[in-house]
Amino acid sequence: MATKSSTPVRKAGRSLAWLGAIIVVLAGIIGGGVLWAGWDPTPKLALDLEGGTQIILEPIVVNGQDPSTDQLNQAVSIIRQRVDYAGTSEAEIGLLGKNIVVSIPGIPDQATLDRIQAASKLEFRPVLLAGQPSTSSIGGGATPSPTDPASPNPTDGSTGTASATPDPGSTPSIAPTDDSDLNWVTPDLQAQYDSFDCSSLVSAETNAANPDLPLVTCESDSSIKYLLGPVEVSGETISNATAGTVQGSSGVTSNTWAVNIVFDGTGTTQFATVTERLNKLRLANASPRDQFAIVLDGRVISAPVTKSSIVDGKPQITGNFTQETATELANQLKFGALPLSFTVQSRDTIDSTLGKSQLVSGLVAGGIGLLLVVIYSFFQYRALASVTISSLVIAAAITYGVITIAAQHYNYRLSLAGVAGLIVAIGFTVDSFIVYFERIRDELRDGRGLVGAVEAGWKRALRTIYAAKGVTMLSAIVLYIFAVGNVRGFALTLGITVIIDVLVVVLFTHPMLQLLATTRFFSSGNPLSGLDPDALGAVYRGRAEFRTSADARRGGASREAGIRQTIAERKAAESEGKK
Repeated sequence: MATKSSTPVRKAGRSLAWLGAIIVVLAGIIGGGVLWAGWDPTPKLALDLEGGTQIILEPIVVNGQDPSTDQLNQAVSIIRQRVDYAGTSEAEIGLLGKNIVVSIPGIPDQATLDRIQAASKLEFRPVLLAGQPSTSSIGGGATPSPTDPASPNPTDGSTGTASATPDPGSTPSIAPTDDSDLNWVTPDLQAQYDSFDCSSLVSAETNAANPDLPLVTCESDSSIKYLLGPVEVSGETISNATAGTVQGSSGVTSNTWAVNIVFDGTGTTQFATVTERLNKLRLANASPRDQFAIVLDGRVISAPVTKSSIVDGKPQITGNFTQETATELANQLKFGALPLSFTVQSRDTIDSTLGKSQLVSGLVAGGIGLLLVVIYSFFQYRALASVTISSLVIAAAITYGVITIAAQHYNYRLSLAGVAGLIVAIGFTVDSFIVYFERIRDELRDGRGLVGAVEAGWKRALRTIYAAKGVTMLSAIVLYIFAVGNVRGFALTLGITVIIDVLVVVLFTHPMLQLLATTRFFSSGNPLSGLDPDALGAVYRGRAEFRTSADARRGGASREAGIRQTIAERKAAESEGKK
């Protein structure tokens, strides 16, 4: 004997309670965001419906050489990754001649603009001269070391220049033995270093510097001035980068944030060679040449001293990082350094490509489709259509809440393609109800009572619903992964509605039918209920016999029963009729 807590009514109550809790949580998040975080209680619109900001990036030409097509395509791909990482959906990035055009919905903040145009060009250069002590370290066991203003005095009388934009024709008269050799520092280069003002540093110029020549640059906060040797390890050899806190020698995590880098095979070999040389210079007290400058976008972000060779290709950058700046740098390095440096040619506000009239047209089309669904439901299922309509209303409310929260918290934007995904989802959602209702009707035709038909039909329908939704969800995932732009918006909204559809069917549609099955109107098989066994052509099996109910024949439902019969059942009926 079943306990009271296991009855369908009690189960239905628990399911509806869970659904109510979900709706209350969504409403609470939106309400709290509107009251305290300045949220807009409506979803954000994408570029095609609202307009936005268009930024044109012009590549900086080095030595008169135009950028190649491969470099431009790589830059477009990296910028798209950065925009997607920022949560800016429905953005459009493409080429216009040799310029890159970035179109972003709405008005982006300054951090987003900086992220897009930052070259994130990372270089590792040995330090030849430094203006004051370094306060950072790299790798395991590395500690900062003081660096006095070095005054190398090469006696070769050679001439050469190096600055933010070094002259490629200037070379030392005595060839340096390595990139830390002071023979790189000619008298002219020493004079340039002495007179260089950090406040005049232009990142665009240092980014365009020749990697095979020395570079005069400064710390990112302009507090230290450096003369650096040629590039020894390029940022292109980085395979991964993550942000995290630094662990001390005892394993205790500190509050210091750092960026952990993982080099590929080439970078690992190069970095091991360099750190081995720098460690020897440290043992020889050759400060500041035992330092290694990490140069990002032409400025030094850290110039640590290495105590040992780092042979595993996993150095750690430390400095004046916060969690936000460390995470930002790590993601920029992980996505890749731009192969070119860019300058902002223009930044303009653009109008929507389609306009809100198209949104209204899409909503009208969705409304018409919904009306047709309602008419069909009442025609086919009579009063049972009320469950369909209620389920659609619940699904629409949850979908609206999810999209609104995604728009405010994750900067998701609804495009016309996304609206199309929502409209298509109406049909997918109704399919679930139809499958369930028809399973219940099949059980009623087999002579079950309504309560038993609801439970048996649910078990049979749920497998079909899961299979159908699984295929649709897989399609949405594949489409989202391999598509770009508006097509991804369609895939995302489709995937969201599939999940919500299953949620509503499980937590609302089935529980409501469990409750309605106990009401007199539905359980008595009222013709207006849509679940009248006689009108459905119910059949009743006895011992070694098969017959259609007399009421069903009088009601004209015998043809329906005949359609539902198997071959064996038809033969049995024919044999019964011949007797």
